[in-house]
Amino acid sequence: MRFSTSRQTASSCSCLSRSCNAKAIRTTQYRPRSSIAATTLQSVDSDVARVAPDCSDGTTYHPKGYNGALMLQAFAWDSCFQHNWYGTVMSKVQDLKALGISHVWLPPPSQSVSPQGYMPGQLYNLTSKYGNREQLMKLNQALQLAGIHPIADVVINHRCADEMDGGVYNRFRDDVDHKGRRIDWGKWAITCNDPAFQGSGNPDTGDDYGPAPDLDHANPELRAALKDWLTWLQRDIGFRGWRLDFARGYGAQFVTEYVDATTGKDHLNVGEFWVDLSWSGPHLDYNQDGARQRLCNWIRANGERSCAFDFPTKGQLQEAVKKCQYDRLRDSKGKAPGLLGWWPGKAVTFVENHDTGSTQQHWPFPPQHVAQGYAYILTHPGIPCLFWDHLFGWGEALRRDIAGLAALRRRCALEADSPLTILAAEKDLYVARVDGSLVLKMGPRFDMGSLLPRKDEGWVLAQSGTDWAVWERRSSQ
Repeated sequence: MRFSTSRQTASSCSCLSRSCNAKAIRTTQYRPRSSIAATTLQSVDSDVARVAPDCSDGTTYHPKGYNGALMLQAFAWDSCFQHNWYGTVMSKVQDLKALGISHVWLPPPSQSVSPQGYMPGQLYNLTSKYGNREQLMKLNQALQLAGIHPIADVVINHRCADEMDGGVYNRFRDDVDHKGRRIDWGKWAITCNDPAFQGSGNPDTGDDYGPAPDLDHANPELRAALKDWLTWLQRDIGFRGWRLDFARGYGAQFVTEYVDATTGKDHLNVGEFWVDLSWSGPHLDYNQDGARQRLCNWIRANGERSCAFDFPTKGQLQEAVKKCQYDRLRDSKGKAPGLLGWWPGKAVTFVENHDTGSTQQHWPFPPQHVAQGYAYILTHPGIPCLFWDHLFGWGEALRRDIAGLAALRRRCALEADSPLTILAAEKDLYVARVDGSLVLKMGPRFDMGSLLPRKDEGWVLAQSGTDWAVWERRSSQ
């Protein structure tokens, strides 16, 4: 499955010279792709195989600083249309603390041509549709006082220009006084092979983003200015990590530089590196090794400074619950089928985000199975990321399920690299044991046979819902 994003807007849209009358939309296109000949990690090139820690020598990777993280995306696609969104999040800080949230992903902070923030212009102007600089700083302070790390959604692949040169918008202003280097760039800051904006910089180091000028990350002056801005967001505004928007748009080596200059590798950073899943016509293939290998390659290329959203796990999980194909939740080597099966310490798992679900519904999780989706990601390795709407917009029953599962994860001290043993993965039944302290059952089959956790061995039913149940091991008899 291919995700190609187009963010367009109808406001002053100086940078959208080709589509200035479009509505504010974000479209996603999905294209069936052929299977990629990388059936297992061991079958790929030896240099690539060293990417993931799940290697034949039995070594295990232990990420520092965020191994027990529980993340929340604290906005949806239309949150920008609610007055003072920062204030809304502020009102829930104590609830988030009680849920055990460790990291909160906030929306893009800068002034933007599009209301959602993904078409930034004046980077240092923090008056956006979500609120202003003062409100954002107060929110970040409140989060940190609650022991929660604020993560900024940083859009640095592209930037909307303010003035025209040669009939297209490719000159940038810098209207806000600030520390560090100025960002009143000319077309030298735009990649030379951007097809629409007549840039004179170096060739693009990633995928083209059509609606706005692609920034030339190969230019050291531009990188220095971006590092100044990120440092300002960290030291003055109070952010402690980055969510990297459209990370396919620029070279992973620059992620290394940006992280090392700011938050450092021991803080949670995560990239939106969308990968094509493998399809056979309308059917999602069981083997997604090609997609997860590309995620491993990107993580390795950024020096392991950034995690990645686990799109393969989302794809396999929602197909499993939607079509009663729970056998797809175990790969040919007996491991989980997504990135979390190969590199759990770098896999940020999720049920939904502002693109896939929310009001856009580009690739939604089956709504009747959302609780089951959370039962999976909150009981499994990886770094789970909750979605705001599911906590505060889908009713009390789902909120209770999520809160209970999050509490169970804390009680069992599950971490990103907790050992996972898949006991069964059949069409109508999935059973897994995690860290010896928790068992998850999914699927409509009632009879688990000998896999049913035994009370005389200390197992008690901790929580259950439609087609799922979780047992916790509290004591041994």
